[in-house]
Amino acid sequence: MTTPNKTPPGADPKQLERTGTVREIGSQAVWSLSSCKPGFGVDQLRDDNLETYWQSDGSQPHLVNIQFRRKTTVKTLCIYADYKSDESYTPSKISVRVGNNFHNLQEIRKGGREEKKKKGRRKEIEGREGQEGKEGEGKGKEEDTEVFLNSFSKQLELVEPSGWIHVPLTDNHKKPTRTFMIQIAVLANHQNGRDTHMRQIKIYTPVEESSIGKFPRCTTIDFMMYRSIR
Repeated sequence: MTTPNKTPPGADPKQLERTGTVREIGSQAVWSLSSCKPGFGVDQLRDDNLETYWQSDGSQPHLVNIQFRRKTTVKTLCIYADYKSDESYTPSKISVRVGNNFHNLQEIRKGGREEKKKKGRRKEIEGREGQEGKEGEGKGKEEDTEVFLNSFSKQLELVEPSGWIHVPLTDNHKKPTRTFMIQIAVLANHQNGRDTHMRQIKIYTPVEESSIGKFPRCTTIDFMMYRSIR
């Protein structure tokens, strides 16, 4: 039996910020958790300290809900996990979902959400053509399409991760997603652990080019201090 390769760590998100192509927007959202141990909640997820963490305190799945006040463009989700420190508390299977609210969330998967929608529509259209003229079939076809969409979902599998995990929030054309809500669901932990640890979560939006003209990217700390008007 072969041992799965460990999940390789991604780059430090601060390197992304220094390119000037993205910015972190987690502070613009309202955060909530399905459960947490006192003193190990949202504040610890967002304090820029890799030594602190959120610890759940309930049954799986463990949820992080991130809700924006307006529809927001999101490009990348970054999660920090540390198997060396957290062991059985470390997530092994994660689902990332986006939508307008809790009732219409859809999983992000490799290949994008747009591809799922198109395939679902094709099946629905083909079913309607095959059943044209029959009453009562419309509802059945809608249910078939929903099952078809869900069957294309894919969770993120992690093997002893120690570092940043980058999750693209893009469609199959690599375009950023526009959403009101992001939900991160921990479906399983290493060694069948019950509760989970996450140490940091960051959300990035692309930085739009100026309509006045294109300027050189600010790549040094000194330049970045003066790139925006306060």
